[in-house]
Amino acid sequence: MRTGLIAKNEGMTRIFGEDGKHIPVTVLKIDSLQVVDVRTTERDGYTAVQLGAGTAKVKNVSKAMRGHYAKAKVEPKRKVAEFRVSPENALEIGAELCASHFVPGQFVDVQGTSKGRGFAGGMKRWNFGGLRATHGVSVSHRSIGSTGCSQDPGRTWKGKKMAGQYGVDTITTQNLKVVAVYPEDGLVLVQGNIPGNAKEWVIITDAVKKAAPADLPLPAGLKSSASPQGQAQEHAQETPAEAPQDAPAEEAKE
Repeated sequence: MRTGLIAKNEGMTRIFGEDGKHIPVTVLKIDSLQVVDVRTTERDGYTAVQLGAGTAKVKNVSKAMRGHYAKAKVEPKRKVAEFRVSPENALEIGAELCASHFVPGQFVDVQGTSKGRGFAGGMKRWNFGGLRATHGVSVSHRSIGSTGCSQDPGRTWKGKKMAGQYGVDTITTQNLKVVAVYPEDGLVLVQGNIPGNAKEWVIITDAVKKAAPADLPLPAGLKSSASPQGQAQEHAQETPAEAPQDAPAEEAKE
């Protein structure tokens, strides 16, 4: 089990597939995503990683969280979330993750907070049918009707669906297909819509009801391994190993 990512909903757009059909997608942006803390089985009883995303001003961070970030030696973050992982996929504190954590074609689950719609009636909130449009019903066509029992117990049961606050709930949309990934821009494009308004934080994880592709990066999509600078450093480390092979030939010519 791998860690998920924290992303920001940048809104919806569309892209065109190879057959020319347009695909509605939601753009998710990965920004300054780092490991803030690690939970271990020996110390905490379970294995997990705590991720922080975005950048926050120090004055807007509580004193307790300032110490938490200082201990991890990372900048203050706007959003923090914890993900359960298997022991072999645990990460180090300070590791940076990027959009290459996901691959095109895989399925993901996206969790967000639904839009707030204020105080709503039973028809809008619970899809009640309402009362009749005639036969003595006057003014109260959209009311929910009787909520209590006729005689015993003669009261409204706790938990009865009634009018009230609608929205602002934590909702997870499952099995969304990753259409494209742009690691250089930190963008992940998923097909369809997701819960919540634009510019809000969401959590992306591997789909629990779909098989994961075999080419997923393990333990995670780290920024250092995906960046061109990291590839240049790897190439520079390989170059000195080849130099001694050419040296004897040059000495022989002289």
